[in-house]
Amino acid sequence: MAQADPPAGTGSGTDPAAHPPGKGPATRRSRLLRLGAPAVAATALTATVALYMTLVAFGNITDFGTNQQFVRHVLSMDTTFRDPDLMWRAVESPALQNAAYVAVIVWEALAALVLLAATRLWCTGLRRGAYDRARAASTVGLVMVLLLFGMGFLAIGGEWFAMWQSSDWNGLDAAARNVALAAFALLVVHLPGPRAADAGRT
Repeated sequence: MAQADPPAGTGSGTDPAAHPPGKGPATRRSRLLRLGAPAVAATALTATVALYMTLVAFGNITDFGTNQQFVRHVLSMDTTFRDPDLMWRAVESPALQNAAYVAVIVWEALAALVLLAATRLWCTGLRRGAYDRARAASTVGLVMVLLLFGMGFLAIGGEWFAMWQSSDWNGLDAAARNVALAAFALLVVHLPGPRAADAGRT
């Protein structure tokens, strides 16, 4: 005697209509887990630094005079202890001061553009499981930020032009925060990701 099929939704059988492909609980769990993947964190951090650098460059372009005064005072060393052994380092030429400031703005704008492009590559990579180009672009942009605020502000501004001695025009704390953010983002960008063979699995 033939055994009757169990009613739909009962017994050990599964109803394909109840969990169509791509909409089952396992798929939903997999998508939620992907949100915690290193690539998602790298995307978010790259986007954060990209937005920050874009706003910094935009602010310096549209409000040119404010940070121009900062650069002028740092380079002229007029608010330091004015130690004769150090003052020979001062740059008092307005033309050179303005050239340095414009160079900073151009560097900020280029770093912002590179990081915006890297953010787009990360977003594309999240869909396709390809992160090499995004990681390379993020690395270039973040290293540009590290060079600007680490070498430019902490080393050259802070030590060569003795910015640490100034109580009025001291940007060391802000520069240190920017270096920490870029360095942390760079570290996350280079965390090991899924193998290429596993990138498309759900």
